[in-house]
Amino acid sequence: MQNTHPFIARTLADHELLAALDLARLNYPPANWVKTRTGPDNKPLIDVLIVGAGMCGQTAAFALLREGVRNIRIIDSKPHGKEGPWGTYARMPTLRSPKQINGPDLGIPSLTFRAWYEAQHGAEGWADLYKISRLDWLNYLLWIRRVAGIPVENNITLRSVDAEPEWICATLEQSNAQTETVYARKVVLALGREGSGDAKRLTFPSFDPETDTNLTRVFHSSDEIDFKALKGKRISILGAGASSFDNAGTALEAGATSVTMFARRPHLPQVNKSKWSVFSGFMRGYAALDTQARWRMYTYIFDEQSPPPHESVLRCEKHAGFSIRFSEPWLDMQTTTAGVNIHTSKGAYTFDTAILATGFSIDLPARQELASIRGSIALWKDHVPAEVAASHPVAARFPFLGKGFELTERVPGSKPGLERIHIFNWGSTMSHGALSSDIPGMATGALRLADNIVQTLFSEDEHLHYASLLAFEDPELAPTSYFIERDKRSSASTPE
Repeated sequence: MQNTHPFIARTLADHELLAALDLARLNYPPANWVKTRTGPDNKPLIDVLIVGAGMCGQTAAFALLREGVRNIRIIDSKPHGKEGPWGTYARMPTLRSPKQINGPDLGIPSLTFRAWYEAQHGAEGWADLYKISRLDWLNYLLWIRRVAGIPVENNITLRSVDAEPEWICATLEQSNAQTETVYARKVVLALGREGSGDAKRLTFPSFDPETDTNLTRVFHSSDEIDFKALKGKRISILGAGASSFDNAGTALEAGATSVTMFARRPHLPQVNKSKWSVFSGFMRGYAALDTQARWRMYTYIFDEQSPPPHESVLRCEKHAGFSIRFSEPWLDMQTTTAGVNIHTSKGAYTFDTAILATGFSIDLPARQELASIRGSIALWKDHVPAEVAASHPVAARFPFLGKGFELTERVPGSKPGLERIHIFNWGSTMSHGALSSDIPGMATGALRLADNIVQTLFSEDEHLHYASLLAFEDPELAPTSYFIERDKRSSASTPE
């Protein structure tokens, strides 16, 4: 579609010139102001190591660069374009949020999705757009990364971290298995939905994902799945959330004969309470509430759960082979070379393939890279009465974070330096709300994170900055007759 609107760039290349001009007008990126510190390896410390270059990690890096924190490294274990879920296990055709969402742009109009989209499809194209294509969102994120000059190192995995009072020691592994030890003043863990736990792979009396020999028939919804190979197959899916419908729709569109979904509930959840929280008051004010108020709000949201988007349900309903069995949890699963046998509270069935759409666990201390500090990390269960924690075990396992998304100690003083690690992923939800997982809160979260890191880096070097202040010279009056050389000035001001 040719763009004829007088205030919209005719091509994306033209729009990139406008975006570059906007960034230059904002003096982006400003000069680095953070004082250089030396680590135990006699090399300069990295000021911030960001682990994960998906939407959260990229936006956090952008926020830090805007603040003049430039001695940063951003790593991701995946290849370029595969960071985060958008080009991997996210299988919905469109985003669930309204098309007007902002976040990764950090408030710069020319970097909004709408501006990017209009530069390619015109104002008419934007008006006709219903919701944002998932792959358009991925390409948009990669575009921001390029235009904003956010440096990402791909195919590098964080293997371990340990906290010391003045730095974090991190072991990184390249794709060729070579390892590197680095030291950073701050580490931001932006590892996505699974970043505070892992994919929830269930066990059954006759099935253990660690030892089963027929795993080619059983997948988690976050796995890489060859859906073309499911043509003509009978598929079972455990769970009835959004990812369940996304995987069911993808399988049916690939030619699966049937998809049978199993749910514990008697019906689908009806109201997405998380949508209520998408307003400035909640996103900015929630973290300032006391522990009891935050616990009350988010355990209620979690308990209510979220319905799948109606578009996802309609996507599946149009296929004759789709069905849902409500109030029918799985009791056992057994894999054979011929198929997957499912036993439920109501009967026994045989399918060709099973997909476990069971989400992600919350168990930050179980993350292998955190092995050296896992016993020191404070969780929400450490801040609420035991009987209250027992009534909401999932919420109780979330890390209890400080005002800048930083880890806190279970026993104060037991692990100095733990606060140098920031959790900027789904694990921050109980402490801050969905500011580092859902798109609407992304800018609020990234700016809060950057503000906290900036304050810490500055305050830790206050004595160095004071020395710099004393040494600062700006000979403003040099062109005038009133200029006095520094060594001839009075050391104190003289009252008039």
